[in-house]
Amino acid sequence: MISPEIINVAYIIACLTFIIGIKNLGKPTTARKGTYISIIGMVIAVIAVYFESNPDASNITEAGIADYWNLDFMQTGFLWTFVALAIGALIGTVWAKKVKMTGMPELVALFNGFGALASSLVAFSQFNNLRPNDAGAVDAVATGVTIFIGVMCFSGSMIAWAKLSEKMTGRAIVFKGQNFITGLLLLAVVAMIVLYVLPGTIIPADAKLIVMIALCAVSFIFGIAFVLPIGGGDMPVVISLLNSCTGLAVAAAGFLLENTALIVNGCLVGASGVILTLIMCKAMNRSIGNLLFSGFGAVDTASGKGPGAEPKSVSAEDAYMILEAASSVVFIPGYGMAVAQAQHVVRELAEKLEDNGAEVSYCVHPVAGRMPGHMNVLLAEADIPYEQLKTMEEMNPAMPMQDVAIIIGANDVVNPAAETDESSPIYGMPIIKAYEARTVFVLKRGKGRGFSGVENELFTMPNTLMIYGDAKATISALASEFTAE
Repeated sequence: MISPEIINVAYIIACLTFIIGIKNLGKPTTARKGTYISIIGMVIAVIAVYFESNPDASNITEAGIADYWNLDFMQTGFLWTFVALAIGALIGTVWAKKVKMTGMPELVALFNGFGALASSLVAFSQFNNLRPNDAGAVDAVATGVTIFIGVMCFSGSMIAWAKLSEKMTGRAIVFKGQNFITGLLLLAVVAMIVLYVLPGTIIPADAKLIVMIALCAVSFIFGIAFVLPIGGGDMPVVISLLNSCTGLAVAAAGFLLENTALIVNGCLVGASGVILTLIMCKAMNRSIGNLLFSGFGAVDTASGKGPGAEPKSVSAEDAYMILEAASSVVFIPGYGMAVAQAQHVVRELAEKLEDNGAEVSYCVHPVAGRMPGHMNVLLAEADIPYEQLKTMEEMNPAMPMQDVAIIIGANDVVNPAAETDESSPIYGMPIIKAYEARTVFVLKRGKGRGFSGVENELFTMPNTLMIYGDAKATISALASEFTAE
């Protein structure tokens, strides 16, 4: 039997690896290492759980898993936990390897939802163990909060997945009195948690079971109502916020199980998710309240300003003539680059431009793509030199000196309406000022609007040239022109 002190040391080591792992995730150059470090920490934590022991336990809720190793393997249920671990590891590995980069945001939403659901199932199991006797006030509140947040994040993540994968409309779905109804649902959740916390002399055990089942149902509906009024353009922020909430559910489950690793890991995820959410809200010049309750994207919006002219389009051959004479070029990627899987040919074109004497850089907006860091991951996958990546704040002052800005599938993050049109839903959002470049190439599959549904004034500006078609094919054609030369 392993002593509790050694188990605690194992948990401390696991917690340290989580902290170091998250720290390394902050930079593309160390992100892979941070992932491996975090995996090692999680393996240590899982192994430690199976060797937890409490020789002084007076009932099943106080005993550790190791106290049951001497019982029948089938009776303890250990076999099924190992089978579940194997199945989950297999599904996760195959799924993650097969998913395309365009499907990564949906995969993140699904994984986040399943993690939240797991936390709520742990809490419900603990509730079932404690139901014959009154749980302490702290355990009762932690149980109710974990179930609420877990189920809410699960249903909310499923709606986010459906919007991102276009299984349902990506536009905001709003109706009259929606915020009032959502508020009532939240009050109902609080009331149910209060009922569960009340002693058994007031609310009997059987009635508490009904209360907790009702809490699950209301939490599920609340999660749907929470995400439905949020437009597709805000999905990166929603995913970050839901991820943060899942971290809180994991931390609350850790209090229930008295598991240090769960508490620390949940708090790390929760805190980092909140920080990331605030960073992205700042990048959009919006508050969290405005994002959650404004119904952004609900109305099909066109800019009220602009010349009203048709966008000018050119062929790849004509675009090459301009690029061949350029001394500075900046690439601005968006979700369209992920759809076309064009990151590798982008690097190929960049190398051709550099060989031709041009200075090349890349500017990434904090909310580009459909999840936080989406574009950074794509560029890192193509081994783009990290020093060439520029933030919006770094690039904007130098934009007037750029001969060519190449926008690959981005829309809202380069839309001048954010600065010029007070009636636009994105007014006030900091943007990459691509319109200040001498020439702007916009690579788009067609003439549709971006994911948020807001019309882009940039497309009709005098210095903007549209290149329609698959971005990968277009960029490959441009690179071929340099080779042919």
